[in-house]
Amino acid sequence: MQIINLSRSEYKSEKLKYSSSDLFPILIDDELAIHDSHALIEYINECSSGSLYQKKPNERAIARSLCAEMHAGFTQLRNELPFQLARPNIDVELSPKVAKELERVEDTFSMAQIPFMFDTACAVNAFYAVLAFRLHLYGVELIGIAGKYQKSLLSWSLLQKAILQAKQWGKIQCITLV
Repeated sequence: MQIINLSRSEYKSEKLKYSSSDLFPILIDDELAIHDSHALIEYINECSSGSLYQKKPNERAIARSLCAEMHAGFTQLRNELPFQLARPNIDVELSPKVAKELERVEDTFSMAQIPFMFDTACAVNAFYAVLAFRLHLYGVELIGIAGKYQKSLLSWSLLQKAILQAKQWGKIQCITLV
């Protein structure tokens, strides 16, 4: 794995060594370079004989739909509650647009079959674990099944390890998987 720290002055030249598209994250597998988190998860799923998604076609379709929604959606939430590794020092007042998106998040999280979305760890949980962490940092704690799912994701060892690594690396914004 190659880490590129965007706070360093030479990050652009370093980034272009790995990503001719200038987009991240990127996975390099021999001569193949794949950018975009959604494309990455699909590629890894294919390389792992479909193990990142559910076996049942209807669940697999829902899982892909949820990953796509997380990948492309929740723009107000992303803008007003930017991702950080530590709790912000200020209280954030949620706009009506963010509150509306949080309703959708709560509806989605309420679909979970605790401890994971579809009873087992899968791509959906990887996509939504980061959102669960982001919400937690801003003091947004969901209730009911949605809250249980949020807490389950927050205690997921895979997320815990990723957050710990990110904190150890410092202010890292680009990760290249080589």
